[in-house]
Amino acid sequence: ATRTTMIVGVLAWVALFVVLAFYSLWFVVFILGLAVSIMLHELGHFWTARRSGMRATQFFLGFGPRVWSIHRNGVEYGVRAIPLGGFVKIIGMTNIDEVAEADEPFTYRQASYPKRMWVITAGSVMHMIIAIGLIVAVYTISGRVEEVGVVRLANVSENTPADAAGLQVDDIITTVNGEPATRASEWRDQLAATPPGESMTIGVLRDGVALTVTATLIQNPTVEETRGYLGVSPYSNDRVDQSLGEAIVKGPSDLVTGVGQAITGVARVINPVNVFGHLVGTNDDPTSKPGTIVGATKISDDIGDYDGWAGILMLLAGVNVSVGVFNMFPLMPLDGGHAAIATYERIRSRRGKRYYADVNKLMPVAALCIALLVFMFLTGLYLDIAKS
Repeated sequence: ATRTTMIVGVLAWVALFVVLAFYSLWFVVFILGLAVSIMLHELGHFWTARRSGMRATQFFLGFGPRVWSIHRNGVEYGVRAIPLGGFVKIIGMTNIDEVAEADEPFTYRQASYPKRMWVITAGSVMHMIIAIGLIVAVYTISGRVEEVGVVRLANVSENTPADAAGLQVDDIITTVNGEPATRASEWRDQLAATPPGESMTIGVLRDGVALTVTATLIQNPTVEETRGYLGVSPYSNDRVDQSLGEAIVKGPSDLVTGVGQAITGVARVINPVNVFGHLVGTNDDPTSKPGTIVGATKISDDIGDYDGWAGILMLLAGVNVSVGVFNMFPLMPLDGGHAAIATYERIRSRRGKRYYADVNKLMPVAALCIALLVFMFLTGLYLDIAKS
C-alpha cells in the first residue's frame, strides 16, 4: 500500500466509527459485531482451505485499495479501504484462474468434491456457529423472551382514545370488557375487529392500584378497511431466566426456526418483482424488502435503547443467520453459486473422469446474478436512507 492510500484508508475507517459514535454508541457496537462476524466468516474459509491442502494467499477485511498488510508464511493479511466485507483468496477457484503448474495440486479446483464443499460452506456454517453462541449466551445471562401472561403498555399515542381515557405507559391491562387479558396479540386482534364508535371497558393495574377506564374506539388512520383503533402498543412478553442447560437446548431450537424463516424471507427478497414493487411504492410487505447494513444499523439504535446488550447481541445473531442463509443461495458470486458449480461438476463426472465446468460459459448467468444483487443492494440502500 502506498503512503497516500494508507492514510486515506485509515481516515476512512476512523471516520466511519467517529460518525457512528456521534449518532449512537450502539451503532459502533453493532458495526464492530458485524466486523468480527465477517472476519470469522473468512476464517472459516481460510482454516478449512488450509486443512484441505489448498493454498490461501490473502486474508483481508474490507475491499478496494490496501490500507495495511503483512506477509506471514506465504499469506498476506491486511485491511482494505472500503469497509463493506472481507475476502480470502484461494488459488485456482475456477478453470479460468491462471496458476503456476507447480501450484496446481494446491488449487481449489483440484480438490475432491467433499473438500470443496467443506471449504465453500464454511463461511455460512461459521455464521450459524456465531448465532448459536450469541443466542445461548444471551439466554443464559439475560433470559429468553417468552409470553409471561401479563399485558403491559409500551406506548400510548397522543390525541387518541387511549390518551383521552387516561391510559399510561407501563399500565398493566388486566381485563378487556370483563374478560381476562393475558396476550397482547389477542387484544390487538380484538381491537382491530371492534367497529369504530364502540366503547371498550378496560381493567388497569397502575402502581398496585386497580382502575377501570372506558374508551371509544375510532377508525384506524393507517388503513382503509374498517378497523378499530385505540392508540396503544401492548406487549405481553418478557425475558425469562434460563439455566445453561435450557439455553443450550432452546437456543439451537430457536435457531432452526430462524433459519426456516430466513430461507423463505430471502426467497421473497431476491424476487425482482417484489424489489421493484418496494421501489415504486406498490409493495409495502416488510418481509420482502431488501435490507442493507444502513437499515440494520438504524434498527440497532432502537433495539439497544430498548433491550440493551441482550437486544444488540440477538440482532447480531439474526443478521448472522440471514447472511449465512443468503450466502448459500445458488447465485454467483455467492458461496452458494460455487457450491452449485461443484455439485454440477460432481454429477457430470463419470467413471473416475473428473468434469470441469467452463466458467466462461457461465459468465452471462453470473452477470445476471450480479446485476440482480446490485439492484437489490441499491434498492435496499435507497429505501433505508430515503424512506426509513
